[in-house]
Amino acid sequence: MKKLFILFLSFLMLVSFGCFKKNTREKLAPELAAEAMKDFDKKHYKAAIETFNKLRDWYPFDKLATLAEFKIAEAHFNMEEYEEAIVAYDEFEKLHPRNEAIPYVLNQIALCYFKRIDTVDRDQNNAQAALDSFSRLSRQFPDSEYAKDSEEKQILCLKSIAGHEIYVGRFYFKSKHYKGALARFKAVLTHYPGLGFDQEAQDYIIKCQGKIDAQKKSGVKKPDEMIIMPE
Repeated sequence: MKKLFILFLSFLMLVSFGCFKKNTREKLAPELAAEAMKDFDKKHYKAAIETFNKLRDWYPFDKLATLAEFKIAEAHFNMEEYEEAIVAYDEFEKLHPRNEAIPYVLNQIALCYFKRIDTVDRDQNNAQAALDSFSRLSRQFPDSEYAKDSEEKQILCLKSIAGHEIYVGRFYFKSKHYKGALARFKAVLTHYPGLGFDQEAQDYIIKCQGKIDAQKKSGVKKPDEMIIMPE
């Protein structure tokens, strides 16, 4: 009798599990897509991502799974979760390299970096990454509207990077590390000309060279290894 009771309980558990599984997967791909899009349009992005993930996981070979992958990236972007958005956009490009939305996707990746560019006194990794991404977009899809629109943003990236070089150069100059300062100001003229910093860079180059010459005459040396980079 005890064995029968245990078997009966096991049967009920299996039936319950089967019903639960059926209930959780009863929605078809179009239904999930409609539900997720409804949340997306209402700017309920977290709920939309959750449903899009279900759609992608339950129906990976359905054409709507592609929509889900794209919208997941868009939702993260709209929430200003740029790290997550970059990952999602990158994944979309890898999975669908020939999709017609790829120029837009590359532009969005670049914008994720662009929107995180900090002031010139801070690290310029995002500015450089944005510049590289916009440049890649221009190379791969030169005729796309996004490539043309990115030209101004590329200039802003270059200005930010050049501004950082000027900032560091000034810091070195004030710290009397004239060789380090000279290298920074020369880099501005070599790599970032015509961005509004040329005259200042030239003026500082003359000042740095004068200080270096004066140090040589007096025998004073300032070892570069003593330089502490500003952050």
